[in-house]
Amino acid sequence: MSEPGLKETIQQKYGEAAIRAQTGGGKTGCCGTGCGCGDPITSDLYGEGETAALPSEAVAASLGCGNPTALIELRAGETVLDLGSGGGIDVLLSAKRVGTTGKVYGLDMTDEMLALARENQSKAGVSNVEFLKGEIEQVPLPDNSVDVIISNCVINLSADKGRVLREAFRVLKPGGRFGVSDVVVRGDVPDAVRKSMELWVGCVAGALHEEEYSRLLADAGFESITVEPWRVYQLEDARQFLTEAGLDVASIAPQVDGLIASAFIRAAKPVACCDSPSTCCK
Repeated sequence: MSEPGLKETIQQKYGEAAIRAQTGGGKTGCCGTGCGCGDPITSDLYGEGETAALPSEAVAASLGCGNPTALIELRAGETVLDLGSGGGIDVLLSAKRVGTTGKVYGLDMTDEMLALARENQSKAGVSNVEFLKGEIEQVPLPDNSVDVIISNCVINLSADKGRVLREAFRVLKPGGRFGVSDVVVRGDVPDAVRKSMELWVGCVAGALHEEEYSRLLADAGFESITVEPWRVYQLEDARQFLTEAGLDVASIAPQVDGLIASAFIRAAKPVACCDSPSTCCK
């Protein structure tokens, strides 16, 4: 599928997820598919203490694979950018951490998600937040303008992940931090999975190998790179999302057992300029 076709499919799926959350239809799962709130990728990512003060719609629209606000330190007064902010849960949590002297941007390309996120912001009474419409491959912010970039199970959806990471490097200030949750693969995934658009939108088919993720970050100019798988999906987990996609579970599930994981990915933009044009601070 072409890149425009992929984006259209993603927008449709995530738009439907936003509408379900907004109308009380409940939480979807698998990063946008309909396999339910008990799926192994999106379940149990936030503690009750974190979500108690948030609108229920923000929690219902959360389709991530981790909690990026828990894996990176956010300091008062910092500027944060959430790539693919969805219903706004990570933006609102980050806004509390950076305080009134800080600022959090949420970037999303789906109109329904942006509308839901702004509604959640209003309900939460949070003023140090701004939701922007745009694509993560072309961030509508200036060079060296944010201290921290977070993202939750979104970068895997892009057809040009290298460009996403280069954009992240561009908008980070020297010394800025990159801390995202994403799905990675740890071996060869069957072609039937890779070719399934339903699974791509579900954060599996478009996932990078963990070593490739590190390489692309390094190519973009990042240093101090770590990819830490923390939730590895086993055979029974795979059965659920493969059935949802209409694939032959009996033949494919054993081939993906233990090969897919949620991971915490961390990196930093160098503080000082260096000699290489590809990694020089701008």
